[in-house]
Formats: sequence, C-alpha cells, structure tokens
Amino acid sequence: MPEAVLAGLWGLVAGSALLLGAALGYGLRVPSWLVATVMAFGAGVLISAVSFELVGESYDQGGLGPAVAGTLAGGVAYTAGNAALARRGARHRKRSGDGGPGQRQPSEAQQEGSGVALALGALLDGVPESAAIGVSLLDGGEVSLVTVVAVFLSNVPEGLSSSAGMRAAGRRPGYVFGVWGGIAAASTASAVLGYAVVGGLPTGVQAAVTAVAAGGILTMLADTMIPEAFARAHLAIGLVLVCGFLVSFGLSHA
Repeated sequence: MPEAVLAGLWGLVAGSALLLGAALGYGLRVPSWLVATVMAFGAGVLISAVSFELVGESYDQGGLGPAVAGTLAGGVAYTAGNAALARRGARHRKRSGDGGPGQRQPSEAQQEGSGVALALGALLDGVPESAAIGVSLLDGGEVSLVTVVAVFLSNVPEGLSSSAGMRAAGRRPGYVFGVWGGIAAASTASAVLGYAVVGGLPTGVQAAVTAVAAGGILTMLADTMIPEAFARAHLAIGLVLVCGFLVSFGLSHA
C-alpha cells in the first residue's frame, strides 16, 4: 500500500474519534466531572506524545535550533489563529456548556457567525495533530502508533465536550455532526499532506516542521483542553493527567 494512502488511513482512524466523542457528547448527558476527567487524561497523553514523539524526533533529526524554532513557530501560528477566531465566538469551543456567564459557547443568535468560527476552531485544533501522524511515517516508513493512539485518545474528549457545548447552545444535530465529519475528513487530508509535503524537504526542514506541529498541539492544550479539564476539576484531576502522560510514555518506550 502506498505510504501516502497509509498516512491518510491512520489520519482517518484518529479523526474518527472526534465523531465518536461528538455522538457521546450530543446524545448523552455526560456529567461535568467525567468530561473533566477524560479531558485531563487526553491532555496528559498528548503532552507525552509531543515531548517524546515530536519534539524529541525533531531534535534527533536536526538538533536544538530547528526543534526550538519550529516549536515556537507552531505556538505563534496557533495563537494568532486562535485569537482571531476567539473574537468571532470560538473562544470556548471545548466547553461542554455548563460553565458560568462568558464561559460557554455562544449561540448564533448571541453572536452571529459564531457557528463558522467554531467549525474553523475545531479545524485549527485538529490539523497539527493529524499532520504529525503523516510526518511520523517519514521515520522508517512506519507510522508512530503512539502518535495515532495519543491523537485518538485526545480526540474523544475533544468531540465529547465541544458537541455537548454545541447542543447547549442550541445547534442542530446536522450542524454538529457535519462539523465533526468535516474535521475527520480534514484529518485524513492533513495526514496525507504531512507525509507527502514534508517528505520532500531537507532533513533540517523536516525537523523544524515536525516541531511546528508540536508547538501547535502544545499551545492548543494550554488554550483549550486543559482549561476545560480544570474548570470542573475534582481533587484527582492532576493525577488523571499524570496517568494519561504515563500511558503515552509507556507506549512510546514499549
């Protein structure tokens, strides 16, 4: 099987978790403490994957310079996009809907254009993760299962929490599942592009691009996933994050 197709299939597998989470979040009344728990676990998983699979790989490929420059560039790019979308109603796109005033997703009536901003925000969150899956294939022709598992495990709570918030904001099922279906398709395309585009670049540039994905993911965690996890924190929430980190760490060293 061509490796570009393989990258797309793995991207689709990871992206399908968004639809699974969306179905759970929209169809069920998930307790806020459980949303916080799965968010914290997913954040821990991604932090480990970023550290050992992306930044570590970037450093091994190109040294400290490309790793630092790429990570910073990814963080800056994500922050710029997130700031622009936040002004249009996507600031709390991961919120499950039970936050206080100013801490939940707006409806279209409350802020016109917020539906488009929410969709674009979900795309902004998902692209770096999926691109990282495609890039991981460049290391010996085999996908990093740790990266796939990390993205899959983090996508379930992302879709769950955000779709619950969309339901609370009065958005219809067609909109909710259309958004997450579109993001799953974009995840497939991003994984293919991550492999096909980055694969033709010099090694030092590959290292920097890998780190760009890492910077985007790490900034996304701090801006969206971790705040949602700790908004409804229980006493063990930090321990749950540590468990997620250790699961991903164990997989990367198995």
